[in-house]
Amino acid sequence: MYMSAGGGISLSFTAIRAESLSSLGPLHYTAPPKSVHPRATESEALLETQLKWQTSTNMEDVEDVEEEETGEDENSKARQLTVQMMQNPQILAALQERLDGLNGSPSGYIESLPKVVKRRINALKNLQVKCAHIEAKFYEEVHELERKYAALYQPLFDKRSNIVKAAYEPTDEECEWKENDEEELTDEMKEKAKLEEEKKDEEKEDPKGIPDFWLTVFRNVDLLSDMLQDHDEPILKHLQDIKVKFSDPGQPMSFTLEFLFEANDFFTNTVLTKTYKMRSEPDESDPFSFDGPEIMSCAGCTIDWTKGKNVTLKTIKKKQKHKGRGTVRTVTKTVPNDSFFNFFTPPEVPESGELDEDSEAVLAADFEIGHFIRERIVPRAVLYFTGEAIEDDDDDYDEEGEEADDEEGEEEADEENDPDYDPKKDAAPPAECKQQ
Repeated sequence: MYMSAGGGISLSFTAIRAESLSSLGPLHYTAPPKSVHPRATESEALLETQLKWQTSTNMEDVEDVEEEETGEDENSKARQLTVQMMQNPQILAALQERLDGLNGSPSGYIESLPKVVKRRINALKNLQVKCAHIEAKFYEEVHELERKYAALYQPLFDKRSNIVKAAYEPTDEECEWKENDEEELTDEMKEKAKLEEEKKDEEKEDPKGIPDFWLTVFRNVDLLSDMLQDHDEPILKHLQDIKVKFSDPGQPMSFTLEFLFEANDFFTNTVLTKTYKMRSEPDESDPFSFDGPEIMSCAGCTIDWTKGKNVTLKTIKKKQKHKGRGTVRTVTKTVPNDSFFNFFTPPEVPESGELDEDSEAVLAADFEIGHFIRERIVPRAVLYFTGEAIEDDDDDYDEEGEEADDEEGEEEADEENDPDYDPKKDAAPPAECKQQ
């Protein structure tokens, strides 16, 4: 995500359309074959020089290799030595410093080409511009597909909303759901579990619909829970549904999030909206920067707060002392307050399209949240309510944890193989030395 030449915030194809286009099949990228290049040759030579330097300065740390070892063993030792040296921070720092100097600097190769070859390169660039315009049309058609299928999803989402707010009671057939862990249960155990559930239901008050459905979803998603404050939660208890509306055919690309509320004591609005306007066309001044739709602006709505209920503002009192007379007075000020409902008052993009770094960061984060609500929350709300979608999102972190465990095991193995390792030093202290 970055600012484009046209002033918009560019979003990568993966971030915007990866899920929506999953039905189109996997997209593959084939890297071009490597060729000999002056910069590549210089980097390889640098690496070789650094390795030779480290080898000459650290040979006293390397054990002698017996002559009886086979050629395969010698190759294995050499590989291990190379790995050891590449883990040395001095080598990596020196190499990185040298490569940083090369990064972004022209190699001189293009400038050295004959005029006739440069002429052909210009032809390739013109072809690339045409590719960018075709790619823009691709994204426009993706948007049309989204709009088409949104109409097919909407009846299901409307029924979900009616169940949540107790406007519709699902039938026994609609409520039939087979859990994975029920497969091994006997009929007798299932019947016993059913009776216990019915007994609990009789003891409890009969709730309407699914209480705190959307509030629970917000609590379960880190991206949204970070925005929530304690004073927001009583308001979000009245949130009944979130809808996504796409721009009409022939209109500029955009989408609107609609937050539907039941009557409440906080504001008179029944719907709060947030609209994101996008552009999907290459910038004429920099066509090669095109990388998918850009967010050009977003607009919220006016919330008609009930008097004394506006959680986006707070009143503070400050004491001021008069410099001359020394008298003290109390001044009351109204200042902005942290709240989820600031989401509906995003920063405005000036006509020039130029933003300072802070505003750009706020706008980028704002669009990330809006995109996440549109792409993940609305289509899979029940899975975020139950936490199942969150478990899927956390799978990557579990894998990292397993890698950490493996590294710890390797460290323990190294200690056992260390001739200077004394296990007594790691032994547990006597019982009388332990903390009570």
